[in-house]
Amino acid sequence: MVGQRKNTHGAGSTMRRLTERQHAARARQIREARSMSKEERRSRAGAHADLAHRQARAGGPRITGLIVEELGKALATVLKLDGPADVLMSRFFRMNHKLGARDRSIIAEAIFFTLRHLSTIAWQMKPIVPARAPRLTAMVALSRIYGRDALDEKTVGHDAGPLDNILRSKPENATAYVQSELPYWLYDRLTKQFGEDAGALFESMKEGAPLDLRVNTLKAKREEVLAQLAEHGVEAVPTPLSPEGIRLSSKPGLTSWPLYKEGLIDVQDEGSQLIARLVQPRRGEMVCDFCAGAGGKTLALGAMMRSTGRLYAFDVNEKRLAGLTPRMRRAGLSNVHPIAIKSERDTRVKRLAGKFDRVLVDAPCSGTGTLRRNPDLKWRMSEEELSRINAIQADVLRAAAKLVKSGGRLVYATCSLLREENQAVIEAFLAEHPEFEQLDATDILQKQGIELPQCTRDEAPYFVMAPHQSGTDGFFGAVLQKKSQNPAPVSR
Repeated sequence: MVGQRKNTHGAGSTMRRLTERQHAARARQIREARSMSKEERRSRAGAHADLAHRQARAGGPRITGLIVEELGKALATVLKLDGPADVLMSRFFRMNHKLGARDRSIIAEAIFFTLRHLSTIAWQMKPIVPARAPRLTAMVALSRIYGRDALDEKTVGHDAGPLDNILRSKPENATAYVQSELPYWLYDRLTKQFGEDAGALFESMKEGAPLDLRVNTLKAKREEVLAQLAEHGVEAVPTPLSPEGIRLSSKPGLTSWPLYKEGLIDVQDEGSQLIARLVQPRRGEMVCDFCAGAGGKTLALGAMMRSTGRLYAFDVNEKRLAGLTPRMRRAGLSNVHPIAIKSERDTRVKRLAGKFDRVLVDAPCSGTGTLRRNPDLKWRMSEEELSRINAIQADVLRAAAKLVKSGGRLVYATCSLLREENQAVIEAFLAEHPEFEQLDATDILQKQGIELPQCTRDEAPYFVMAPHQSGTDGFFGAVLQKKSQNPAPVSR
């Protein structure tokens, strides 16, 4: 495997010295990717694959009593919905050393399946509440994934009657709202917003998301990384839109790979990579990632700047921002300056007013575009929380706009599907700030050689991507430019 490969010559030399076999593998990858249709590419990349189909091909696993018991314990915690599911799962696994890798994989997949399909599971189990019967919920989820026969009668025990009664209720007989696997407030909003496309959107959000990588162009080329992956039997294809993107059909342990350790690749959804392309930073410029978070887009911007100029990464979450430092070192970036701020009105922000050529506002949002990866979000988000976030988005955009110099670019982005977090925010901002004008986001990408699908071009001047249309997470972007201020005429 890639993770076991030894590299004694350094990242750059390893990637550049391709063998004949690597050259052939690279050429084959490119030919296959170009010959595939969009649907074939997405299918091969795993965008439509779910656990049931994968396990059916493998013959299906044997569900032991240990798996049922431990999954029930995990769901007892996760279904409280009082924290991010991935954090709660990690804590659960750290406390359960007796579980092997196979059992952990089955339990993790079953937890995410339960969260993605919680609406229909609750409908099947009614009047039993899933959170109050986690062991039974575990068996319902496992039966839906692998089939009822995967559970032996000794494991099921006295729950056989209730379980079989529950499984007689078929999810396809539920109402459209229940089948959407969404809370009603979100189902209602998206139905009104997407109209006839809403059903396809809901189906896409029940799928698992593929794993996308971004090639660090400071250290490697995409073709070289694809060739090395192919040499080690890792199925990967170029992403159809991002020039730096690679899509994997599986989710291996990347952090042990030399490719990852040496900073040649990083995990980043294709849509997120395109947001960085909207900023389009140039060498030597002053650039700001105003809500940097863990720094995924910061790293992409730094690579585009070829590690020149100054790239500031602001965020109010100091702990999260601290994770950027080792990542930027691994990526070979020396132009990044992470700064934890107290709020968007921090004095350190005010001192930089009017200094930046480019400012990215990756605004806090509902995360509705990432529900394939974070299905618990839909159950933890509320209309009240959405209103609170919406107000923050407007405040953050106003503050970030003050950093932009005359003629500079301001990019507002979210990973939300909701219009009120996206287009409505920009419309309100432009009404208040006539010194800014909107640029065509699709035109900016097209000039970089990125041909967007028609569904995205139809949203111009905005950049809009949704999982049912593009196979990426849901993303929104708007590109604004501060009008150049003409100098006042000199009086004579």
